[in-house]
Amino acid sequence: MILTIAGGRRLATTLYAYAFLTDLVLLYPVYALLFADSGLSVGQISSLFVIWSVAGIALEVPSGAWADATSRRLLLCLAPLCTAAGFALWTFVPSYPAFALGFVLWGAGGALASGALEALVFDELDHLGLAQRYARTIGRARTAGTVGVLASILLAGPVLGHGGYPAVGLASVAACLLAAAVATRFPEHQAAATDTLIVAAPAAPVVPTQHRDPADPADEPGWWQGLRGGLAEARRDRRVRAGVLLVAVVTATWGALEEYTPLLARDTGVALTTVPLLLLLLAVGQVIGGLLAPAGERLSTRGYALLLAGSAAALAGGALLRHPAGFVLLAGAFCGFQLASVLADARLQARISGPRRATVTSLAGMATEVITIVVYIGFGVVATVSSNGVAFALAALPYALIALLMLGGGRPPSRRSRPEASASSVV
Repeated sequence: MILTIAGGRRLATTLYAYAFLTDLVLLYPVYALLFADSGLSVGQISSLFVIWSVAGIALEVPSGAWADATSRRLLLCLAPLCTAAGFALWTFVPSYPAFALGFVLWGAGGALASGALEALVFDELDHLGLAQRYARTIGRARTAGTVGVLASILLAGPVLGHGGYPAVGLASVAACLLAAAVATRFPEHQAAATDTLIVAAPAAPVVPTQHRDPADPADEPGWWQGLRGGLAEARRDRRVRAGVLLVAVVTATWGALEEYTPLLARDTGVALTTVPLLLLLLAVGQVIGGLLAPAGERLSTRGYALLLAGSAAALAGGALLRHPAGFVLLAGAFCGFQLASVLADARLQARISGPRRATVTSLAGMATEVITIVVYIGFGVVATVSSNGVAFALAALPYALIALLMLGGGRPPSRRSRPEASASSVV
């Protein structure tokens, strides 16, 4: 028991530090200004966002299969190094080609960590007999990441004033290098798909695999076979497939909208110096949403649907108000969406039963990037013909539709037999 508690604390401490440092990027609040001051047009800046998302889509699932076939900890070390290289290009060679390549590297870093991080955390908790703590742990990790964003917002101004864009860029590179160093502290007891598996029972020992189904690609060794195995699990298991789609839709829409919140804040008529304060309010909402994960695990399917519906209503209402007070409603919406995203991820992890956890999770990441691009394009079209507020309000409709579909389902989702996973599966 003592070893279990100590192992859980080590994992959590490492995870929170890693999440904080990977989001302690002082370039976050000013990179659009860096692009504009380097002579880029709005169209060129938008094209950079698309390059970013496309890079993530192309690398998401292959990186997940790589994580399952090799070491998830290794990929978590490489991810911030790729991002650091991209930020270094922006700092020392500020030009459109460097910005584009930097976004490719940033997208690669995000793809390497996506899937590998969630899979490592879930499997390590399962190894310790603490799988029921996954939603709580990952929720606090996202809160740590949001705190990192808050810190970057607060620090970016003074650092920019003192040393300009080079100082902000170097500070961002340093944070990424520290994150890579922290990643080496992650424990890893990943069972090799070729010779062992972890029995899905609390504190169960690692036992040799006695029999394999040669027709099942999940049982074949190698990166390509692992990729096929992960895709096969999502294809044949309807519950896993639904979990992948839920993660993608819930996470992508509000995540894409976050890029446009400065424009919405400016539309309220506040001074330019007040815009960061309104954005801080949204970040606080996300922090609270991550911390509410333990309570959110008790939500029934109906409760989860009402969470989405309420958050959608707050999003639309706050955006259409066109007043600084509307950001209070938006903060509530972002709180609800953060909680809903954590719970959707926990639901998906509880449903994955094969050894290709990172691959399946990366499928959700790839679907998230695809929907993100759709939201970018749709927002641009709607905001051009109407306003930013109307575009935000229309983006709330998918959440309302999901809520209606869940409320109309009529029955709660089936639970897994494992007691550890049951709390996470009721979403």
